[in-house]
Amino acid sequence: MDIQVTNIPACDDSGPDVAGPEVDEGMQHCLQLLVDAGLRPTRQRLALGQLLFLRGHRHVTAESLYEEAMAANAYLSLATVYNTLNQFTEAGLLRRIAADGIKSFFDTDTSVHPHFYLEGEDVLLDVADGLAFARMPEALPGHEIARLDVIVHLRRKRA
Repeated sequence: MDIQVTNIPACDDSGPDVAGPEVDEGMQHCLQLLVDAGLRPTRQRLALGQLLFLRGHRHVTAESLYEEAMAANAYLSLATVYNTLNQFTEAGLLRRIAADGIKSFFDTDTSVHPHFYLEGEDVLLDVADGLAFARMPEALPGHEIARLDVIVHLRRKRA
């Protein structure tokens, strides 16, 4: 499904909030997500929000999202994409997953769930069957468990 980023009034990150009669249903959803998260709905955030949140749950890297933005005629710098992904993560709209220790993936499903990382293919997928633990470890004294990340690394079998 291709999404063309449209109907976004021009403003820079320090400019006015976006509002007006040109807002379609998808943009209204993005506007509400940003406002509910305490973020100002700037042109850049709305453009990336449409790409991220109108396609169901997905995993993206900054580079892959940047390429999608360019293809959708939402001309943003790669730095803006990184900054916006970090802002969305801090606001709780995304979950950052460092699958290989080098590249971060951003997951639009912020619930606790395990992932497969396909080594050599640079792909992150949700584990469909879930994962069960018989017992969680105790947190260290004075600490609490903030979250649990489980990444199962897979590689193609060698013939």
